[in-house]
Amino acid sequence: MQTTRIKGLTIAALGVLFIVPDALLVKISSVPPIVFLFWRGLLLAFSFWLISWLRYRDRLTTEIRRCGWKGLFCAGAFAVSTLGFVVGMKNTAAGNVLVILNTAPVIAALIAWLIWKETLPWRTWIVILVCVTGATFMAVGELGKGDPLGLIMAGIAATALASNLNVARSRPDCDMSVMLMFGALALAIVAAFMGGAELLSARDAFFIGLLCLVFLPMACILIQIGPRYIPAAEVSLMLLLETVLGSFLVWLFLDEVPPKLSLIGGVIVFSALAVHGWIEVKRYRKARVV
Repeated sequence: MQTTRIKGLTIAALGVLFIVPDALLVKISSVPPIVFLFWRGLLLAFSFWLISWLRYRDRLTTEIRRCGWKGLFCAGAFAVSTLGFVVGMKNTAAGNVLVILNTAPVIAALIAWLIWKETLPWRTWIVILVCVTGATFMAVGELGKGDPLGLIMAGIAATALASNLNVARSRPDCDMSVMLMFGALALAIVAAFMGGAELLSARDAFFIGLLCLVFLPMACILIQIGPRYIPAAEVSLMLLLETVLGSFLVWLFLDEVPPKLSLIGGVIVFSALAVHGWIEVKRYRKARVV
């Protein structure tokens, strides 16, 4: 049991490390949101299909069918969360979007409790509450910046993410990551109908290609697999690392300087997650000795 938890936490943490450049590369591109969504969806659909085919080969169709309607829900929720994230990033400060996404662990925990009757250990709740407190500090530091549309879309993204991970958690026997290609393709089709199918400049093609062919495919698949081993709330909790590291990259490269409260909040979030990981490793080592 403890080995499974460590495996799940490790998978989620690796996924987060791959997704850290997301906020920076979204900000650094100069294309309208709808054009960005089209290329993001199209390139991710290809990447997800390629990775899934390399993993399953002739068994890919069977694995897709096993996911059933819950797999379709995960695909749709992935598309909605991506839409919310990109539109949010294009309409408000990166810190705002990442902070609102930090509510995903609480939303995920509540969904798990209300629908799936899954409860979390008290220590995980403490970490969630401490991290939300840190995120609140960061949010206070960013108040008044950006379009309210960006904040609303970030909230939709957080809810969709939490719902996706919870549904994936309800079928640990299935690999829901094989369904991500359909969500990405749906996103590209909708964006195309809205006028997003435009050619990119060489500069934007490089940055969007780097994001959608290298970083995001690995990140999304690892994060989608995480709920097979640990609760959805804990996977969402690991994503809080992106708030700290993602905001740092935007600050470093784009000079979006966070206020002092944001820095304090970032230290709180990072410290809480570090302590949480240290406790889990200690419990794992103790279990092995016993």
